[in-house]
Amino acid sequence: MKTALAIRHVAFEDLGSFAEPLVEAGFSIRYVEAGMQAIPAEAAAADLLIVLGGPIGVYQTDDYPFLADETALIRARIGRDAPTFGVCLGAQLMAAALGARVYPGGAGKEIGFAPITLTDAGRAGALAALVEPEADVLHWHGDSFDLPDGAVLLASSALYAHQAFAVGRRGLALQFHPEAEKDSLERWLIGHTAELSAAGVSLAGLRADAAAKAPGLRERSRRFIARWLADVAA
Repeated sequence: MKTALAIRHVAFEDLGSFAEPLVEAGFSIRYVEAGMQAIPAEAAAADLLIVLGGPIGVYQTDDYPFLADETALIRARIGRDAPTFGVCLGAQLMAAALGARVYPGGAGKEIGFAPITLTDAGRAGALAALVEPEADVLHWHGDSFDLPDGAVLLASSALYAHQAFAVGRRGLALQFHPEAEKDSLERWLIGHTAELSAAGVSLAGLRADAAAKAPGLRERSRRFIARWLADVAA
């Protein structure tokens, strides 16, 4: 059985809608709890590495030294074109591993369901399954990054131009959250309450949007990850 190793920074930001398609594709899933567990030696050789989101910044390595270990692991895997997938903080770590600048976004917090627009390269790959028949995804970030040298831009949003990029054949970074599910979103609302309050986000509005949009996003996300896994295995 193939191994998918997922680095998780907060308990409620897990694989979500990606979990079942991973199992269906023949992967066993192992979580590594960032800051609580050292990155295992077998991480470098895992069939797939997924680096999940979290409310800390790539540049906070003095406060969170384990981020340097994650960046080094990502850099080594990208150098071998080993399947590596980053979501939100994970995408920012991938950008940093490739030498790009990561910084607080000038457009402020981008939180809630909103569309992404794919580039020609994005429409030609697995992300096409994520925006058909609609393009709304869950955004939840305040940081941004420059597009790394050699990376291919795949998607943008109205607030942030760099929403997704590919590197090599098997590296994918998404600033947004396609994996988030309606039934688990309440944990996000509790866990990120200080951030939501500071950003002036309406919890009632976010709940209503989730009720309307999350079920469709779940189905599109499942199709997307299944297609991406098939593409990187080819």
